[in-house]
Order: sequence, then structure tokens, then C-alpha cells
Amino acid sequence: MDTGNGSPMSTPAEKPINLLLVEDDDEFRETCAMWMSRKGHIVTEAGDAHEALQLCQTKHFDVAVVDLNMPGMNGLELLDRLHGDQIEMQVVMLTGQASVDTAVQAMKLGAYDYLSKPFPLPELEKRCRLAFERGCLQKENQQLKAVIERTRPVVKMIGESPPMQQVQRLIERAGPTDKAILIQGESGTGKEIVARGLQSCSLRADRPFVTINCAALPEQLVESELFGHEKGSFTGATATKPGLFEVADGGTIFIDEIGEMPLGLQPKLLRVLEDGSLRRVGSHKERRVNVRLIAATNRNLGDMASEGKFREDLYYRINVLTIELAPLREREGDVDLLIDHFLGRDWEISPEARDVMRAYHWPGNVRQLINVIERATILAEDGCVQVCDLPKEVTGNTDHRVAPLARPMSSSEKLEDLERAHVLQVLHSHDGNKARAARALGIHRRKLYRLLERFDIRPEEYA
Repeated sequence: MDTGNGSPMSTPAEKPINLLLVEDDDEFRETCAMWMSRKGHIVTEAGDAHEALQLCQTKHFDVAVVDLNMPGMNGLELLDRLHGDQIEMQVVMLTGQASVDTAVQAMKLGAYDYLSKPFPLPELEKRCRLAFERGCLQKENQQLKAVIERTRPVVKMIGESPPMQQVQRLIERAGPTDKAILIQGESGTGKEIVARGLQSCSLRADRPFVTINCAALPEQLVESELFGHEKGSFTGATATKPGLFEVADGGTIFIDEIGEMPLGLQPKLLRVLEDGSLRRVGSHKERRVNVRLIAATNRNLGDMASEGKFREDLYYRINVLTIELAPLREREGDVDLLIDHFLGRDWEISPEARDVMRAYHWPGNVRQLINVIERATILAEDGCVQVCDLPKEVTGNTDHRVAPLARPMSSSEKLEDLERAHVLQVLHSHDGNKARAARALGIHRRKLYRLLERFDIRPEEYA
């Protein structure tokens, strides 16, 4: 039997079951344990319910086979305790006194199945396998729900510049591997989009992809989000919650702004990356996950490691391959492609406005460009973006004229001053009548009001 290796492509039927056998009859328990071990499963034995509870506090099990009739705490009482402690595993009950009543009671307390003694050992394995597969389905369902709640709409990468072509080549080569990837670049360059590109061409493409931004959360919440917590482990922890590493098990986790991760949490992250083991906040139980890490930062982690602000061993662990994202000002030709993509087919942009956007240095990169376009479409009239629809920080860095001027512009004058003078001149020529002035300028009256506000033109200047 192929026991599997825990790879994300393995099916539940290929994986060994992490099994807990709770039975007070030593000979019968040892016989069952030997059979299941020979079948490739990982078996832990407990002689009574109290020993079983202690084991469950320190180790995770997929399935527990529990004898109903045991001295002290019986199987139903143990099942009730497991449910109350929110211990996540499937339970198969055993009894030598088959009874419909006890079977119904066991199912109400959360048991998956019920098996009467005596039974053939292959039947025990069959029931445990079905219970294990049910647990896997429940876990996948929880993962999918969490992914739906956390996943934002994906924006594809736009750009044909040499830096973007290099990024695409790296994604295609590194995506199918299972190695950790570090994405570096200024804020707004699209690091999460690159991460999603890596995941989409990996062997984990159909598995969970979850994200967290370390800069957006305080230290305690970062730990709880990543590793989960037990009920009552801190103020506000009203229920047990699995962490993102558990949600992403079999898939990919994207940690944005990893340079902001508190130093105290970095050893815990290093451990889960090295051997897949983690503990929830407030728990001593070790859990294991199989997750690929993609991290991103706008800081120089190498310098931070040298200065003692980031663990050097963690830096080398996550820096197997680095993808550098160029700022938008270094992506020649991509501004036009981005304008056309985000503006959409229903909108136009004047040549002057396009020139202004080409000339701007975009310190906020693609994110800033998207915000500028969204703002412009709110302000623009007649489905066409003009220079006056762009914010001052964009238009202030250009020498392109946006409206016909009454006289040539000298080298010592600013474009914005001439625009203001031109609007004032038209208002004067129409005796301050805004409707006629707007028609003369070829713009809507609402746009003229925006120009008056933008240039701080007061009524006494044109009345």
C-alpha cells in the first residue's frame, strides 16, 4: 500500500491515518494496533479515557477508535469531553453490547460510526478510512469557506516592458516548484498579483491561497491569524480558531510586508517552514501542515538582518528565489497599457491627458495609477478624461498644455498659471457668466466649477 508523502496532490485514500486506539482490553487493543500498523497507519494506544484525553492535549489525531464500555470514564463520556474541548477528529465507537439507543446517543455526541464486537479487522480499517475521508472533506470545506471570505478579486499583470517580461519568465519557471519565494518591490507595484501568478501555475493551483499583511495587524493578532488560537487563550478569544497555516494546508500562504513581522514571532514562523509543525496560541498540541510560502516586502531584508532587525536564518529560509518588481517609472511603455486596461472600452482619454500621465513619475506605482483613473472617471464629462480631471500632483509635473491659450507661454511661466489666466480671461470676456464661459471653453459648467475651485478663482476676480 502506498502511504503517500503528504504532498498536496495526494488523495485521502493514499495517506496513512493518524489513529488513536482507546480500549481497556490490552490483548484486543494490541491486536487492532498491530493490524492497522501493518496497513501503514500511525497508531497510538490508550488504555483508558483519561490517558486518551492527555494524549489529545499534546498530539493531533485524524481518527479515534473508542470502546464504549470502559471502567471509570466510558466511551460516551469521553466523546462528550472531546466535543466540549473542541478536539477535531473523527470517532468510531466500539461495543460488545450492540444497542440502538447507545448508537443514537453516540451519533448525537458527534461519533462518525458505530461498530459492534466481534468484527473482522478489515472492516475496522474500512470504517476508519471512511471516517478519515469525511474529516478531510470537512477540512477542505472549511478551507474553501475561509478562502472565499479572504480572497479579493484577482487583477492580472499588465505590461510588456523588459522588467515585466523578466518577471513573467520567473513566474513560469518558479511557479511549478515548491520553493519559498520572496517578492521585493516598492508599494503599489503588484506584489500580491505576482504571488497569485506563482500560485496559479503551481501544483497547488486548485488548493487554498490565503493572504495576510503583517503591517496591518498588531503583534498578538498576527500570531493568532497565522497560527490560530484556543478558546480562552486571550481576552476576546471566545472560540477556538484555526490559523491561516491550517487553512492553507496543502496550498499556498502569501505573507505581505514580512519585514514588519515582530521579531518574537519569527522563530515560530521559521519552525513551521522547516518542518511544518506549529502550535496554536494557548495550546501545547503540535499540529503539522504542508504549506508553500510566498513572502513580499518593500524593505531590504538583507540590511535588516545585518542590523539585527530580522532573523538571518529566516531571511535565508524565505529567500530561496527573489523576484524584483520594477517601479512603474522604470517600465517604459506600460503606462499606456495600464491606462487602456483600467479605463476600459467605455471611456476615452484625451492625448493631452495621456501625455501628462506618461510624463508623471508615479511614486505610488500601479496602485496610484488605478486610483487616479478611478477619480478621473468620476469627474470627467462625456466619457472622456481630460487633464483637468487629473489630480494636481499629476498635472503639476508636466509641460503639456490642456486648453487653448490667448498668448504663447514663455519659458519662465508655469502651465498652471497660464491655465488659470486663460479661464479668468474667458470669464471676463463673458461678464462673469459661467454658462457662456463654459461653452466658450468647450466644457460642461460643472467642470468649470471644478476649475474655479482648483485654481482658487474667487468671484471678485472676474465679476
